[in-house]
Amino acid sequence: MICTAVSLWLLDRLFPLPAPYQEKRFSQVVVAADGQPLRAFADKQGIWRQPTTPAQVSANYLTALLHYEDKFFYWHPGVNPYALVRAGWQWLRHGRIVSGGSTLTMQVARLLSPHRRTPLGKLQQIARSLQLEWHYSKQEILTLYLNLAPFGGPIEGVEAASHAYFGKSAAQLSQAEAALLAIMPQAPSRFRPDRYPQRARQARDKLVKRLVDGGIWPTTALTDVALEPVIAQHHYRPMLAPLLARRLVSQYPNQPLLQSSLQKPLQQALQQLATDYLSQYPLHTGLAIMVLDNQSQRPIGYLGSGEFGSRQRLGYVDMAQAVRSPGSTLKPFIYGLAIDQGLIHSASLLVDAPRFFSDYRPANFSGKFQGPITAADALTRSLNVPAVELLAHLGPKQFYTRMVNAGAKFRLSDTPGLPIALGAASTNLEQLVALYASLMNDGQLARISYLKDEKITTRPLMSPQAAWMIYEILRNQRRTDQPFDENVTGRRNNLAWKTGTSHGHRDMWAVGVSPKYTIGVWIGRPDGTSMPGHFGARTATPLLLMLANLLADNTPPPAAPPGVIDTTICWPLGKRALQTPPELCQEQHQAWLLGDQEPATLLAAEGENGSLMQSVWLTAEGTPTLQRCDDAVQQVKIALWPLLAEPWVAKSQRRHQQLPMHGCDNQPVARPLFVVTPRQGSRYLLPPTQSSVAITAKVMGGGNIKYWYLDGELLGQSNNQLQRFSVSAPGRYQLLVSDNLGNSDLVEFELK
Repeated sequence: MICTAVSLWLLDRLFPLPAPYQEKRFSQVVVAADGQPLRAFADKQGIWRQPTTPAQVSANYLTALLHYEDKFFYWHPGVNPYALVRAGWQWLRHGRIVSGGSTLTMQVARLLSPHRRTPLGKLQQIARSLQLEWHYSKQEILTLYLNLAPFGGPIEGVEAASHAYFGKSAAQLSQAEAALLAIMPQAPSRFRPDRYPQRARQARDKLVKRLVDGGIWPTTALTDVALEPVIAQHHYRPMLAPLLARRLVSQYPNQPLLQSSLQKPLQQALQQLATDYLSQYPLHTGLAIMVLDNQSQRPIGYLGSGEFGSRQRLGYVDMAQAVRSPGSTLKPFIYGLAIDQGLIHSASLLVDAPRFFSDYRPANFSGKFQGPITAADALTRSLNVPAVELLAHLGPKQFYTRMVNAGAKFRLSDTPGLPIALGAASTNLEQLVALYASLMNDGQLARISYLKDEKITTRPLMSPQAAWMIYEILRNQRRTDQPFDENVTGRRNNLAWKTGTSHGHRDMWAVGVSPKYTIGVWIGRPDGTSMPGHFGARTATPLLLMLANLLADNTPPPAAPPGVIDTTICWPLGKRALQTPPELCQEQHQAWLLGDQEPATLLAAEGENGSLMQSVWLTAEGTPTLQRCDDAVQQVKIALWPLLAEPWVAKSQRRHQQLPMHGCDNQPVARPLFVVTPRQGSRYLLPPTQSSVAITAKVMGGGNIKYWYLDGELLGQSNNQLQRFSVSAPGRYQLLVSDNLGNSDLVEFELK
């Protein structure tokens, strides 16, 4: 007995079992959150084989398989002596194989160690079967069969077969489908439903009848199965989220099954919507879409290309990962961090006016300047000068460092500078979606993960209060896809969004946040060429709103977190109305403050010093005068508007009306800048015989260097009081002149 055991042990060591998955590796499959396949990748031999276990397979299939192939699987030691004797007797009697004597274990042995169909080969198969039973449990052997059984062509394993022929997981097999897959490995080429549906149906029905006759399945199974036709299908090459799937298999090359967080129905809807939307644009246009679930902070929808595989649209390039200029989409985070730094509140007085920041001169997309504006309105209108002004106060390097420390990823061509506010820090759609999702997650920035069970890590980007304020500001916009109603404000909408357009109209962005979802859209040309006439609000926003309607998030917006104070503030000082004397409160605005912070109006980062509240002496008639003059009788406090805002404020509130302009001897002490011609509201007529009208603009006062702007575009600079230019298109024009001392004046005129 001991000698026999030693001999068997030596034989087992001399002839070890082949490693089950050394030669027969699994293909890689990326599945949705519910297990439905998105894209599969064959192995190196072109075989489609997807991993599964008995617990993951339908009970219908296991029942049909065991009663068809091996009724005594759980009781025999690897071989069934009775079945072998019966098969041998039938072979001798009829001269051919009538019924097989192989157990499931023997079939696994043949799959792992192929042999010739000879008596010697059968003995080898029996030995391997006993060896399998020695090394593996019954469940492990059954698992090997479920993964390695042939199902015709390049398909192996019941999971791959179920997806290939029925478009579903093996866990969802009906009785008819289970019976068909149970008989296929005996003759996979003969019973392929895509080639021989009638033959496959006959074999399937025969097995179902046997199961019913044996009392394994109820008699109703015959009727139910008869109603299910065998239809030839090919599903083993699903193609949803193909670019993301390609990325995941390259990141996890040794993981056969990759369960993503994507939702298959949404993915199908995104793909169809993208195809329809792209049809209105030239062939070289591409798009990318990403949808994030705010609660789990995982993507549930992903399109790296609007038309995968299209050569004209460069459909093989994943534009959700492509690093591009984000345009104005980073502005909300400049404002959010400025709130946290105590620089502004939601209604802080900012000035949209011509500015020179060293050698950088930003202009607005519209080509005009708006003058004094609240921080909230400056953000929703995406004005460039106020954003750059805030970034100058924050410090570009400090802003960039804060974003990167929170986990944001950018690419710079130089050291961080003010152009970051307008898109100089390149990033991708994935990163933008993560940034905007932080507005719904208390300012916490998450690292994006596409795997369902991978741990999500977060870092603080801004305070919950600042994040909530930015969300509220951005949702106070009217949706262009809804009828205009003057009685309905933007805050009835729970979608907050921001658009962006990169320099040269190369990238069009729209990113939106609702309580449940964050949606990102990129549209442009993957080769980086320009799309003149297109910009984020016109090209990307309509698709964003379609996606918001598709997701149909009707969740009420979140309430303000503790620490947000809703109060009234005064311009031009920016302080609370309750703490501002009435004579210093020239305009009131509703604002959100961050706790006890009460930031005063920002002075220009360059070109203006001092305070907006000053003490002034008045004469008996109320005229400003100098303290040393004999006619000074009363000292009062006045509130000044920032120098840059003067062209837009009432003349009675301008500095030359509130500050002493003459000394005691009536000599001028200051020379405010003002435009003499054209006069405010002037009208010019374009003669029929001319293509343009020449205009000579004149100013008085101010510093020795003048900067002349027409509709936001710099006409030039001069050392005198004159500037000549011409206009040709009928319409309204804005002429703004500023000087090197910070003075400015503005007039509007019309060409008819």
